[in-house]
Amino acid sequence: MAAFSGLEVQELWLALQEKRPMFERWSARVAEARPEADLERAVEAGARFVIPGDDEWPEQVEVLADAGQQGRRGGVPFGLWVRGPAHLRQTLEKSVAMVGARACSSYGEHAASELAAGLADEGVTVVSGGAYGIDAAAHRGALASGGPTVAVLACGVDVSYPKSNTALFDRIAETGLLVSELPPRCSPTKLRFLARNRLIAASTLGTVVVEAAVRSGALNSAGWAEQCGRQVLAVPGPITSRMSEGAHLLIRERNAVLATNVADILEAISPIGTHVTAYPHAPANPTDDLDHELSRTLDAVPVLRPAQALRIATTAGLDLDTTQECLETLAEANLIEYTDSGWRLSPTHRQSL
Repeated sequence: MAAFSGLEVQELWLALQEKRPMFERWSARVAEARPEADLERAVEAGARFVIPGDDEWPEQVEVLADAGQQGRRGGVPFGLWVRGPAHLRQTLEKSVAMVGARACSSYGEHAASELAAGLADEGVTVVSGGAYGIDAAAHRGALASGGPTVAVLACGVDVSYPKSNTALFDRIAETGLLVSELPPRCSPTKLRFLARNRLIAASTLGTVVVEAAVRSGALNSAGWAEQCGRQVLAVPGPITSRMSEGAHLLIRERNAVLATNVADILEAISPIGTHVTAYPHAPANPTDDLDHELSRTLDAVPVLRPAQALRIATTAGLDLDTTQECLETLAEANLIEYTDSGWRLSPTHRQSL
């Protein structure tokens, strides 16, 4: 055994003293710890335990070592229990978290499902927490598009919580992954849900909040994403909806990216200059490229009751020769027509108004 210097012994003692509260919290459970039994239960459930250094280990979660402590629920997990056929690290390489209210509205459920399906079509893994509402809608949207999805749980990967989502968890485990830092048979608690949120935020490139109250687990996930240096996005909702107040707060005061479609999300999580979102444009109009004189002349042409060129020139504020040239050009573009009584808009242009 190597000998320690006096300074090294002192540093070790100080380190242990700093960790003492942690050890005291764990001491009550140490006597009941049965790691061999946990591994046996995992095998029975078709699960495995992934630790740092393994090929499947997602190294991005190690950002939690420096991501701060929200109520002492931070830190890098010692390992992750994984159930499902997908490769954990590869599945999370290009992934987005989607979180929100359990008691979501039909609008929120539809938005989450559509966005998740669109992300899956783009080869992006959708990560959520397997809860009611937005979480379940996100998982189902990804599954509907045949894409992988990952549920990070606040219980063991062999425990279905909520119970009514058992069929959903089984579907996820068939093609994607169920993940937890808790061993098999562990039940969820409120603090475990909050601790779970940090894994969702750290393992993904960004977190999308679809619907959330001002005080909610979804905003807790957004907070962890901010501390991990990940993108935070929020889907806007009706200004009358309390379920959208949290999302609007993120946009207004915490610099969250406004997410209205899949393109917005892809742009936010991609390297700069790639997946750039194109601004929406109205359909092209044949009058868009008209110069100033042509536009003034066209505005002066009556819709139905024809007018002579002199009257049109007076209305447009142009001389007669210029007006006459403009009228001929507009006629060639099929924007106006000449009748025995004078000029008026063409039937085609009238229909476009």
